Amino acid sequence: MMGVQKDRVKFNVGGRIFETTATTLANAGRNSLFGAMFDENWNLQSNPATTAAAATEHFIDRNPDCFSILLDLLRTGELHIPTNIPEKLLYKEALFYGLSDHVRTARWGPFDGNRLHLARSVHGRAPGDGTAIRAGPDGGCCVAHGSMVHVYDWTLEEHPPINLDYQRVNDAIWVDSDNIVISACERLGRDEGGMGLFGASNGELRYKFHVAHENQAKSYTGGALSFNQDYKLFSSCKGRSNEYGIGVWDQVTGNQVDFFYEPPGWSLGEADKLQWLHGTNCLLVATLFPRKDNCYIGLLDFRDKSMVWSWSDIGARITDERRVRDAIAMEETNSICVVNEYEDLGFMDLRRAGSIVRWSSRSRLMKGKMPDEPCYPKLALHEGQLFSSMNDSVSVFAGPDWVLTSRLRNSYGGSICDFSIGGDRLFALHSDENVFDIWETRVHSIV
Repeated sequence: MMGVQKDRVKFNVGGRIFETTATTLANAGRNSLFGAMFDENWNLQSNPATTAAAATEHFIDRNPDCFSILLDLLRTGELHIPTNIPEKLLYKEALFYGLSDHVRTARWGPFDGNRLHLARSVHGRAPGDGTAIRAGPDGGCCVAHGSMVHVYDWTLEEHPPINLDYQRVNDAIWVDSDNIVISACERLGRDEGGMGLFGASNGELRYKFHVAHENQAKSYTGGALSFNQDYKLFSSCKGRSNEYGIGVWDQVTGNQVDFFYEPPGWSLGEADKLQWLHGTNCLLVATLFPRKDNCYIGLLDFRDKSMVWSWSDIGARITDERRVRDAIAMEETNSICVVNEYEDLGFMDLRRAGSIVRWSSRSRLMKGKMPDEPCYPKLALHEGQLFSSMNDSVSVFAGPDWVLTSRLRNSYGGSICDFSIGGDRLFALHSDENVFDIWETRVHSIV
């Protein structure tokens, strides 16, 4: 910002006078309230119609104590909240000024699995075990329990829940910070189920995603979800007749744009996991035990409706030690990582058709110590680090050989049934006590 001037700027906020510089205000960024005070060269704009007094003093009818904290944040990049200032009040003031991103950055640092600490645990309000937890892009999350989805913003304040009226939720995905897509089971005898786009702040249904088969709208069960950078939304679909496969919709309009029908001898419509691969423009589809007796993993290319890579354990001698519980594609290494119920990792080469799983034992000490009702391991990949849940902990692997580098554990809540990474946070959902944990990276520079 070479054009920034060092002019002093005076504010009257709720009756208190503050003085700062244009350079400090420019740290707020173009999308903030203060950004509107500058021209395209980051020079302060003047309004000839204002009086001399108004030109030298900008009045803002807001809380002066919070303004003082936020102004110091712009000056130093550090956040210190006095004990007499409610955090939620400060967050609301930051939202008014367009400084929410600055506050979030100061509260927790860039995500690093090896520097995470347990920041907070939140007790859920819905009865029964949790189905899924999904991190939002701005540090919030949503938690699915049965037919309810509870939504939390980045301050962990709960918004009105999404209620699907006894339709069991199968998956959820944030398409942006304001919208969540929910997939649910079909209810026999009623034209319900499928998928819908809901407002994150109010829980209201904005529109539904319909499936058409032979030019006729069909009811269906929506399953695993994913989306790509071209605003295409993908879901596994299970209909009553031949509508088994992967549906594709325009997430902006809600219109169906494609459908990949399930080939004979394969399983797509009941997939447990979808993952879009940006480098190859293909979709990973994984159907896993115990949903099916056998495991099916394939890469779909929608450009020519082909399956360009596939693997299945059909015909293989399967033991618990070799039963795949989750899978994730790793584009940088042209491989797929899988995990068994003992958190042993396996790898398959995407460059070879009919690739076999190369298992690598990581946790032999865990064997024989499984809880009475264990949750199956889940995998996640984030910025070069691999994460795997196991019982009540999440393991972090890094390096070319995926060495175990740290393990996150909270002794309360029981086994982890799901976890998700987003907004520089890791959220872990426990099954026993209906509680989820929030893990953040410490910021050493905070006063």
